[in-house]
Amino acid sequence: MLRGSKDLMLPTTITGSLPRPSWYTQNLAGRSFLDAMVNNQFREQYVDTVACYLHEQEVAGLDIVTDGDAHFDSDVGGQSWTNYPPRHMGGFDKHPKLTPAGKGGIAFPPGHILHDYLEARVMPGINGPVTRGELQYTAMWKVAQRMTKKPVKFGTIGPELVAFAVQDTHYKSVKDRILAIADALNAELHDLADAGCPIVQFEEPQIHMLAVRKITDTVMTPEFSVEVFNRTMKGLRAKTEVWCHTCWGNPSQQRMFTSVQSYKDGLEMLNKVDADVITFESVSAGGADLADFGKIISSDKKIAIGVIDHHGLQVERPEEIADHVRRALKHIPAERLILSSDCGMGREGMSRRHAYYKIVSMVLGANIVRKELGLPEALCLAADPRFSLVVGS
Repeated sequence: MLRGSKDLMLPTTITGSLPRPSWYTQNLAGRSFLDAMVNNQFREQYVDTVACYLHEQEVAGLDIVTDGDAHFDSDVGGQSWTNYPPRHMGGFDKHPKLTPAGKGGIAFPPGHILHDYLEARVMPGINGPVTRGELQYTAMWKVAQRMTKKPVKFGTIGPELVAFAVQDTHYKSVKDRILAIADALNAELHDLADAGCPIVQFEEPQIHMLAVRKITDTVMTPEFSVEVFNRTMKGLRAKTEVWCHTCWGNPSQQRMFTSVQSYKDGLEMLNKVDADVITFESVSAGGADLADFGKIISSDKKIAIGVIDHHGLQVERPEEIADHVRRALKHIPAERLILSSDCGMGREGMSRRHAYYKIVSMVLGANIVRKELGLPEALCLAADPRFSLVVGS
């Protein structure tokens, strides 16, 4: 069901996370969100952070906004994206342990920045039936949505990456573990949709990763990954707009592959996810897969492409972004095209100012193409010369 992007032409958004303000020093640190909101220092800093995130996105001119994943702790490489669920769901112990080497197919040697990321993969283990526990996604979304009239998109990591990273003494198989996490997340996301969240985003199904890594065994197949997505999001499209976010990873804003990857081998299976929108990392690959996105992804789905790169600090010029959009429009109709970041910008490697001006450039680039197509342009106060402190700008 289209809600957040309904009737919007070339809408702009970001994936989710944004860099933390330097003054945001509080962390959940294992507390539930609602419990932390009882503390006046946490509440003040958290609410102010979300307000700043929303304000900056609105001043830039985004159509669909996020809360910047403000509930994530300040940690190495943005680990909270992975470890928030196991630290707050039921069925996990209270004794986090370092994830064994190679688990989940990730390996970087000592001396590599992402080895720090591996050393920071300290996760609770499963010791009982997994339940939704105290995820409290609905409360987080409400805090953001009551501060803006723009649709607030809310996302969560999917079950597979959580299941790969944790140790388990309860379930007999990886498949059982993954499906238990999927069912718990589904219950939580239905509450979120019932509360009115206009866009719910599943982040990182492993379909495309399995295709490029050519990993197949008796459990981890692209077909099973599609099943996991659809089970996690079962019934949600009847209530809200469902997005499937894909990228190639970005802990500490780093590339996880030595070369640029292509989605081509995974698109047929990705097209089977029960989603309204599929998002793709694009600008970091020079838009190499644009033709295949348009050719393979069915017309009942919208396509969101990244037009700003989360890996680098160089702010894209609006003209570069406009060119990327024009290239995309050769293969994807304007009514199906959404503009976004390649991935989140808040995983330890980027400043707020860099992220902000990347967003501003995305809106300005979108406006160039909107003007060419005769579409309404977004108000971008950040670029209004009337408010420059430099006289004559």
